[in-house]
Amino acid sequence: MKTLLCCLLLVAPLAAQRDFLTADEIDQIKEAQEPNLRLKLYADFAKLRLDLVHNLLGKEKPGRSILIHDTLDEYSKILDAIDTVADAASARHTDIAVGLAAVAAVEKAILPMLKQIEESRPKDLERYEFSLTQAIETTADSLELAEQDLGKRGIDVEQRQQAQKKAVEATMTPIEKEGQKADDAKKKNASKAPDEKAEDDAAPRKKPPTLLRPGEKLGEKKQ
Repeated sequence: MKTLLCCLLLVAPLAAQRDFLTADEIDQIKEAQEPNLRLKLYADFAKLRLDLVHNLLGKEKPGRSILIHDTLDEYSKILDAIDTVADAASARHTDIAVGLAAVAAVEKAILPMLKQIEESRPKDLERYEFSLTQAIETTADSLELAEQDLGKRGIDVEQRQQAQKKAVEATMTPIEKEGQKADDAKKKNASKAPDEKAEDDAAPRKKPPTLLRPGEKLGEKKQ
């Protein structure tokens, strides 16, 4: 009995962490390093999930409610991934207008479809109603962000990051804060262009303090 319980405890977290993309989709995302390409791929994956939901709703078969529930959850997680990619790119001031246009086009088409499913009240709706509601809200929020001015989005992302950083620093010990400052300095230096680094290296350094008199050299005996 104890062995069975241990197995169940090990399986539960794995089930909770189930991938929301297929193995093939994960490979495609890994290959698409450019943000616009990733956004387009995620938009395509989102549309595929809704197509699957429609197919499932058109068939009366046992277990379809579970499949619809899981597919809607995958859909919402894909939209979360879209927003994560877009926010990261906006913070770096990367032009993602093309990718966001593709996302907005897909989400504009999907949102009324999701609402139509809700309004049609399928007989097994109660088994996936929460996931459907989440999908509708996530789509509306993501669409609003996709249509937002990129400059404003970048500023909003930076402000959120600063607020999160301050919240984390407020819980740090003095030693942890010093370590964080050192890490920030390294990252700042690593992000500098080669000519900026060369300029810093060429800048005059302050001489270390010394007890020698002017003109006196190390090793000479004092008179």
